[in-house]
Amino acid sequence: MTLLNETERENDIMPATDGSSESGQEAIDAMVDSLDMLGNSTHAQSVDLLFLKEVMKSRLMKNLIKAHDTLEDTELKPHRMDSLGLAGDIMAELTQIIGCDNGAAELAGILQDLNFISLLRTHDDIATGNLGSSEFEDHTQDYYTPDFNPTGDAIRMVGIRKSRDEPLGVTFKVEDGEIVVARILHGSIIDKQGLLHVGDIIQEVNDQDVSNDPDLLRKHIKKAEGRVTLKIRPSYQDCIMLPPIYVRAFFDYDPSQDTLLPCQEVGLPFRRGDILCVVERDDMEWWQAYVVGEEGQSGLIPSQDLEERRRAFVPHENIYTSEFIACGLVKSKKKKREKYETRKNHQFDRSDIVIYEEVQEMPPFQRKTIVLLGAQGVGRRTLKNRLIEHDSSKFDVPIAHTTRLPREGEKSGVEYHFVLRSDMEQDILNHNFLEYGDFANNLYGTTFDSIRAVKQKGQMCVLDVNPQTLKLLRNSEFLPYVVFVSSPDLETLRILHEAAASSEKQVDDADLQKTVEESARIERQYSHLFDFTIVNSNLNESCQQLCGALTALAHQRQWVPIDWVYDAP
Repeated sequence: MTLLNETERENDIMPATDGSSESGQEAIDAMVDSLDMLGNSTHAQSVDLLFLKEVMKSRLMKNLIKAHDTLEDTELKPHRMDSLGLAGDIMAELTQIIGCDNGAAELAGILQDLNFISLLRTHDDIATGNLGSSEFEDHTQDYYTPDFNPTGDAIRMVGIRKSRDEPLGVTFKVEDGEIVVARILHGSIIDKQGLLHVGDIIQEVNDQDVSNDPDLLRKHIKKAEGRVTLKIRPSYQDCIMLPPIYVRAFFDYDPSQDTLLPCQEVGLPFRRGDILCVVERDDMEWWQAYVVGEEGQSGLIPSQDLEERRRAFVPHENIYTSEFIACGLVKSKKKKREKYETRKNHQFDRSDIVIYEEVQEMPPFQRKTIVLLGAQGVGRRTLKNRLIEHDSSKFDVPIAHTTRLPREGEKSGVEYHFVLRSDMEQDILNHNFLEYGDFANNLYGTTFDSIRAVKQKGQMCVLDVNPQTLKLLRNSEFLPYVVFVSSPDLETLRILHEAAASSEKQVDDADLQKTVEESARIERQYSHLFDFTIVNSNLNESCQQLCGALTALAHQRQWVPIDWVYDAP
């Protein structure tokens, strides 16, 4: 009976098909419409459905569907069946002018390419329907020029157009006494033309021999203007390109200050918080990337491995990046294997080497928790209360646990969960608490289950916690929106405290200075994890800024850690 009910429910959700002709795009649109109903009938995570819907509506999917529909509706017929013979006729004509025309020499190099000849041969076999031959018969020898080496050492002429002092976007290396193309930058002139490949050996530039002189090669290429003709020996290397990934940078990078960079002209500067699209990461030390929103020619950035090794072993004063960088730069990259505990967080945080974080762009969605961070005395608790007063149906706080006795009028589960000390200590040992502490010889703490209870009511859980707890909250279960409540300057902070001061508690300038300094320390150490920052110089304005930022989440695309999308619990 259960299986029958599930089948009926699925039939109600999925669009019916009657066998009639339907375009691929119409089918995809029907699937997207049905995803809104799936959340009520399956156990799929909301983030999973959101991601699937995004894939279905992506430009790539639309282009694939368009190509599929076009190919189904179009009957493809070859224009001719003897393209290999045509290439031979062209080669016969080109032989007379190769010596005096660079364009003819370049075309001849293409027609002599082993891969191109094999492509023409395959085309002719398909066009004539000759698909049953089990042995490849070589009919290309008649079209080789006398100086062609069938082992792959054919000489090719490559023509490139450039402006004076315009970089080509290619780097070279000397290998076995020969100048070899080491790297081609994504989006560069060379990359767009597609005539030069990694591993190709450079022999001449504009009829000048540069086969064993890299300095002369750079000189000729830099001063060349208009057309640059390269005489190369192709490598015919098979390059397997890894798909691009997106990362958020956790440090500032200035290539002009990096002495390890192979060529500073091709380095890519970026700032902490920038989203980088890494388009090539085959090199263990240098990746190719561009800053999202500034699409164009890519540049080189240090790889995760290189930057970790550099920061782990180079003294802090010798690191080229800006002063405000992640914590733990002079510590070993080895991590402790013990269980992470927030009360011992400093041992872990100092050993962290924060470089990049892989991220995924997602359509607008609401987070499940709001995490307010800030120094003691900066007003984050007051801001939390203001937020709940603003909309108590949307926001709530978890009910804390304590071992103290209930006071008159207090009920367990309302003000606190009142528990025995032995029970709470056992739960702490079982890692059931997000954070806990001891005050007046009584334990207080917040459990993970109390946070889940707020989520189950359909509300956003507002947390006022220490920054160390982010290691336990920043995952696909809690989807936190991290807000840093920054301290204003000392004078403004003094005015705020004087306005809110009671006769029972007075704060002196020494305490206020500690608040300012602690706020700056938290920002230096954890700013790479902040989603939003508020300088709390006015509580009313700060509350309005926070509410505005939370409302914008429903309309803004968001970059989130990749494990929020692919490792959902």
